[in-house]
Amino acid sequence: MSTLALQAPDRALFRPDIGRLSVHAVLMLYTALALFPIALILINSVKSREAIFDNPLALPTLDTLSFIGFEKVLASTNFLLYFGNSLVVTLGSLLFIVLFGAMAAWALSEYEFKGRQWLTLFMAIGIMIPIRLGTVSILELVVRLDLVNTLTALVLVYTAQGLPLAVMILSEFVRQVPAELKDAARCDGVGEFKIFFQIVLPLIRPAIATVAVFTMIPAWNDLWFPLILAPQLGMVRTGLLFGVLNVAVALWALRMASTTSWEVGPAGLSMSSRPSGIGGPAGNGRLMAPVLREPAPRATPVPSPSEGPTSGRPRSGRYPTRTSAAACT
Repeated sequence: MSTLALQAPDRALFRPDIGRLSVHAVLMLYTALALFPIALILINSVKSREAIFDNPLALPTLDTLSFIGFEKVLASTNFLLYFGNSLVVTLGSLLFIVLFGAMAAWALSEYEFKGRQWLTLFMAIGIMIPIRLGTVSILELVVRLDLVNTLTALVLVYTAQGLPLAVMILSEFVRQVPAELKDAARCDGVGEFKIFFQIVLPLIRPAIATVAVFTMIPAWNDLWFPLILAPQLGMVRTGLLFGVLNVAVALWALRMASTTSWEVGPAGLSMSSRPSGIGGPAGNGRLMAPVLREPAPRATPVPSPSEGPTSGRPRSGRYPTRTSAAACT
């Protein structure tokens, strides 16, 4: 009897959780469905036209392995220039979105001033209203600024498009930063800019990675604004060729694939979607990371001999923060 009593709990520990197993099964099925088109493109990108027609689901062999699709894409189009244009626009937009979004989130979360709630509501409205509804007004503004057929116009548009979502996401993470860290820094005479760049930004890196993913993929894959704001294929003022990004190359490859060169389509798509495939999983790993493990211990400021006892107010109290006046007592 004692042996059976000891074995009963062990059997309960190894009892399968049907609910959890079903959830994992559904997630694995969805992952397989999402990765199947990507795998199909990668497989057919290194196969000859005859092999694609023969069996598109088969893996490439020594007889069917061919890089003719990549050769045609690189020979028939200026792919490296298109790729560089996309890279400049995407990285420039990410830089401004993350920088300005983090600064705006810090201001809206930390400081008390008139109109703060109205600004927050304005940012929320920017998420709800699509930016494409203002395409005509944006085009008129770009023409007035003489920025047509330049990458600067695209960077500005994508920055305005991604800022509302970035501000709303980063604001929630900034509020989770312990007030003790900021109070201790202010009591030690640290300025607001140092607090933001050296304390707050390192702690919200998971949120920054999340914002980068959510803003990088739409900017990289967008075809609407490049066709409207940079439509011409020619030499502009700076002597560089603008107007076509990597998405246009992918569309060109699909158009060619619909006629005779079926091997060009998978090759062009695999080359143009490479940054999105790398940036998405890298940022999603950061998305699930916690911002802070535990609140930092509250620091007690030690006044210098020349200052005497602390006055009970932060030495950098030039800004109307939410920090109480008694934080340094």
